[in-house]
Amino acid sequence: MPLIASAVNHSRERTLSTENEGFKNADDLTRWVRYLLYAQVIIILISIFSGYLERQLLLDFQNSTYLSQEQAIADAEASDQRQGLVAITYLVIYIVSIICIGKWIYRANYNARQLGAQGMKFSPGWSVGYFFIPILLLWKPFQAMKEIWKASKNPSDWQNEDVDDIVSVWWALWLVSNFLGQYVFKLSLRAQEIEELLRVNTIYMISDIVSILLALSFLSVVQSIYNMQMGHHLDNMRKHVDEWSHSDNETVVRMIK
Repeated sequence: MPLIASAVNHSRERTLSTENEGFKNADDLTRWVRYLLYAQVIIILISIFSGYLERQLLLDFQNSTYLSQEQAIADAEASDQRQGLVAITYLVIYIVSIICIGKWIYRANYNARQLGAQGMKFSPGWSVGYFFIPILLLWKPFQAMKEIWKASKNPSDWQNEDVDDIVSVWWALWLVSNFLGQYVFKLSLRAQEIEELLRVNTIYMISDIVSILLALSFLSVVQSIYNMQMGHHLDNMRKHVDEWSHSDNETVVRMIK
């Protein structure tokens, strides 16, 4: 009987290894993407508060509230230092986010293929690469993400699946966020007067609000795709467990005979 058990276990382990050699678990990667998106939201909220303080300082300058020039200069320098610290912190979080999100998109595309999706037009590499190609980045990454969504929803017949509105919302916010970011950057380079600085401040805060919505919408996209892929993966595992049980019974019967 120990020989029978050993043979059955060996057969089960060999089948398990074969069935799981393609699909790559994305638990840790998805968790890190989630943490980084939360971190983005937190630092952007801090940025909005810091921007509000800067706005109050600019209004004080505009209304000639300061009686001492030394105090005005000191407050201006403190504001610049605070804004600089927030900007550097956000930049670090943003760069790490880009790396992890790029890896997650690559993994999501790859896993959709391992789940059985055939004929996908976008490779794992290009699903990420199109984000860095001028002009094409305006629509190609969106098409790639729609394909990943559909292939994750129904790998066997993904071409006939619809895409939830959250994917379009995420992409619209991504375009608006990038437009506002470039616009406010160019505007800030030539802003000299108080009125111009106040305008830059307002657009910065609007851009921050859009960035929060962008992070939250992408979080929803990530979680939905992850859940769909893991659901299919677990279903496949349960199916193979049933097959193993049936096969094990037949193996035992043959060995006894």
